[in-house]
Amino acid sequence: MKPMLPTLTFDLTIQPDWLYEVKYDGFRAILNWDKSGITLTSRNDKPLLAQFSEIKEYLESHEEFFQSHLPLRLDGELVFLESPYKANFSTIQIRGRMKATKKIAEQAVKSPCRFMVFDILVLAGKAMHSKPFDKRKDELFNLFKQLSLPIEADPYSDHLIQFVVAHTEFNKLWENVVLQDGEGIIAKHKNSLWEEGKRSLQWLKYKNWKYVSCFITSFEKTNGYFYVGVYKEGEIHGIGQVLFGLKPDEKSALQSTIKQNMVREDSQFIYVDPAICLEVKYLELYDNHLREPHFHTFRFDLKPKECTYEQFIFKQKNLPEDLDITHPDKPLWKNHDIQKADFILYLREISPYMLPFLENRILTVIRYPHGMFGDPFYQKNCPDYAPDFVQTHQAEGIDYIVCNNLKTFIWLGNQLAIEFHIPFQTIHSKGASEIVFDLDPPSKDEFHLAVKAALLIKEVLDQLNLIGYIKTSGNKGLQIYLPLPENVYSFEDTRLFTSFIADYLISKDPDSFTIERMKKNRGNRLYVDYVQHSEGKTIVAPYSMRGNEHAGVATPLYWEEVSDKLNPVHFTMENALNRIRKQGDPFKNYFQTKSIQAFEPVLEVLKAKK
Repeated sequence: MKPMLPTLTFDLTIQPDWLYEVKYDGFRAILNWDKSGITLTSRNDKPLLAQFSEIKEYLESHEEFFQSHLPLRLDGELVFLESPYKANFSTIQIRGRMKATKKIAEQAVKSPCRFMVFDILVLAGKAMHSKPFDKRKDELFNLFKQLSLPIEADPYSDHLIQFVVAHTEFNKLWENVVLQDGEGIIAKHKNSLWEEGKRSLQWLKYKNWKYVSCFITSFEKTNGYFYVGVYKEGEIHGIGQVLFGLKPDEKSALQSTIKQNMVREDSQFIYVDPAICLEVKYLELYDNHLREPHFHTFRFDLKPKECTYEQFIFKQKNLPEDLDITHPDKPLWKNHDIQKADFILYLREISPYMLPFLENRILTVIRYPHGMFGDPFYQKNCPDYAPDFVQTHQAEGIDYIVCNNLKTFIWLGNQLAIEFHIPFQTIHSKGASEIVFDLDPPSKDEFHLAVKAALLIKEVLDQLNLIGYIKTSGNKGLQIYLPLPENVYSFEDTRLFTSFIADYLISKDPDSFTIERMKKNRGNRLYVDYVQHSEGKTIVAPYSMRGNEHAGVATPLYWEEVSDKLNPVHFTMENALNRIRKQGDPFKNYFQTKSIQAFEPVLEVLKAKK
């Protein structure tokens, strides 16, 4: 059956009685399960289960739970889920083209796709089409609850059938979609009926466009497309073609101008020298061409030489439009080819993983206005010239910056705030939000001591049923985190535990560890600074870069990576991003752990022994 389709809009007016869902970039599909079996068909009625066998295997393995709800028909999007707000289109395209059964089976295990369900059409043989959308959504939600399926998108969940939430508030959802570089949002009127094969004004798609400044290189006579390009290393680099978005009179004027100024012509194209600049909006770069390009506006203020590939790639990351990135080509490190633009793009890419740790925490940054070529300085007070969107919080007589959004984050990056340091509690916390052990050896040559201490601490955590997370410091050490529920434990409480761990390490290996505060008396032992974990003290945030020689990053690790083979120098800006793409984020469940951390029984024992 043909699915109901949304209508594209470039101007979404926020109104009551509308609900908002994440628009995932994948294959629209309808899942049907009845006595004849399971089918998953595309919007063009093509079967999909051969290419996506993991979906059928998942359903069959849960058949006993679904049985009482059959026959069942669900509407959704088949995706490769990258984050709760984004699906990776190129990955699912590759999967969709696979023919070899063995290769498909390998990918199904290694990188399973998911069916994101946003509507229910048949439940236990009863048609749902005539019910309004909000009622269908309630039925779908109840089904997921009964089946114990996740009711929020989760790319790390073992469940391959997931629920698409309908939000009542647009702005927060849009902020997350932009932050995660998702495709966009679908707005649905709560009273809309499901109408087969109809493109409806009751469903609207609003996309997260990116913009590129480019110039026209040729006109295709057979279909009316205008080919566009940018300059890359002095040569014209084609990036695709555009037609949609141009008004009839604009098309005619362009064709006429191109014919009058052509440099050559063949049976298919009329070619021109770069002269006419325009701005094109598009979804993403796919196979080196713009995907879903639409004409946005003419750029008579630009010269073709200003339309560069470097600027194209920079703007592709959808940075806040009203932020001017100054001196993007400024070199930042002596021994690494890292320019300011590279650092800003790193912040943009890492923002979904780093911003949650900065949220509602007073911020101390270390700024390097001249990169590693000049002296850095600590900044706590928010400068007078900070834009209005920068939030602040007064503490200890200081007007601290609180980095709660992408715009502030990128603005700080433009100020060349390389290091981000945060306290152990939020501005709303009464007490500690986590316990952190900073395992800092005397030099990088003694890094093995940090590994030894971390593994000993992990043994204790496992015995006490505590959940710990570990990261590199970005310099020469390791740091272990224990998330805690908010407003429950004081720093006096957590000091009992940090002191206990310090004593334990020294009892296990006094030749390797010490609590001696005088450096001259430590020798080559690792100093276990349990006093550092206290109110007002700070630690470098997960995924923050460091202003050191190897351009290190405070990188979250999986515990199985912690061994003598670990080398902190390997954890750099590029490596941190590649790790997330290939392995996911080791801290992905950090904040969920707060509610299940079994710290209370441990604290009771420590208090009893005090």
